[in-house]
Amino acid sequence: LTYYTPEYETKDTDILAAFRVTPQPGVPPEEAGAAV
Repeated sequence: LTYYTPEYETKDTDILAAFRVTPQPGVPPEEAGAAV
């Protein structure tokens, strides 16, 4: 399982969601995104 697979092609039955995450000071963006 990976966070991003650029070659993935969506299907008509897929549900897509997008989240905007702002990490707290001192927290790397990757860690903040993994917590969602």
